[in-house]
Amino acid sequence: MSSDVDLLGRAQRGDRDAFATLYDRHVRPVYWQAYSVVRGHEVAEEVTQEAFVTMWRRIRDIECVDDSVLPWLMVTAKFVGYNTVRREQRRAHDDIGDDVAGSGRTELEAEARMVQEEIAKAVRNLSPVDQQLYALCLEGGASYEQAARELGVSHGAVRNRLHRVRAALRADLRSIRGIS
Repeated sequence: MSSDVDLLGRAQRGDRDAFATLYDRHVRPVYWQAYSVVRGHEVAEEVTQEAFVTMWRRIRDIECVDDSVLPWLMVTAKFVGYNTVRREQRRAHDDIGDDVAGSGRTELEAEARMVQEEIAKAVRNLSPVDQQLYALCLEGGASYEQAARELGVSHGAVRNRLHRVRAALRADLRSIRGIS
């Protein structure tokens, strides 16, 4: 299996298959990062797509952090999400009298609350250390190295634990897979 460093180098030389592999490898955590900001399924998909489009446009400027492009993608998704939320808030302010849009937002907010509650419940089922890793890396966008320093463990321990955390969360969140 090729490393992110190798795939990024190939993508920087125009290899679309390498870029596609990076996409497949990281789309789910990028989606959940986007979702944590925008709190809506369709909007999170759009933000995720925009993060990868931005990556393709800026591919030559990107450097791996801890041998991964995921930290760059997570930060990009977060800021694209923030910009999307601000844009939506401006639109909502402009459309205050539009009852149809208001009811649509209410449904999205209810769906977002339900998903967020399920995520919070799944995170509460994690061990205290795994909860810290979730907060640092998956919510906070910290690199594996930063999390390792914060928790006083090795980079490899962070990587392995996060792999198990993601697997545990996927298993716990089966009830909302129809939404994701």
